[in-house]
Amino acid sequence: MIVASPPPLICIDPGHGTPPAIGRQTEPIGPGSGVLKIKDGGGAAGEAVVNLAIAKKTRTLLLARGYRVAMTRTGPVFRYRNGGTNTSLHGFQTLYPAWHKSWTDDIYARSLKAARLVQAAAVQATGAASLGLVKRTDLTGFNWADVPSILVECGFLSNPPERRLLQSSAYEWKLAHGLTAGAAAFTPLR
Repeated sequence: MIVASPPPLICIDPGHGTPPAIGRQTEPIGPGSGVLKIKDGGGAAGEAVVNLAIAKKTRTLLLARGYRVAMTRTGPVFRYRNGGTNTSLHGFQTLYPAWHKSWTDDIYARSLKAARLVQAAAVQATGAASLGLVKRTDLTGFNWADVPSILVECGFLSNPPERRLLQSSAYEWKLAHGLTAGAAAFTPLR
């Protein structure tokens, strides 16, 4: 008997929804590290709400294509802020883990590939300015991961025109289509 493997599982983490009491706690940046960072800096005002809206739309599109989807949260957004104030920044960028022996060496190449594919698809779907790819050494979500991981920055709420876009359902759907296309390019259904 041949047993079909399940469709790929994609995990979406709509960031900055952590309660402040937890978000301000510290954690090591990687396994065995003595360097600590806060768990969640809070993001810009309204960022958690926008992140959740885009994540839910992306989940809908991924499920419609046949993927399995897990989300780290689907509900309450805890409000606190710690975002940037530069009103001129705008565009889309994708973060990926820097290579680090015993932390990210097993996921580095596939994470970089995922970052390239998602960045290209999202920029194409939205027409946003491409801010390119950014490798990071300090993100615990990367340094503790056992599977390819990326973090997308869909825009800047500190930029008033981009804030209006990010808070519009039509643009959130464009982002969701781009994120879905990039994920599908990285992990095609068999």
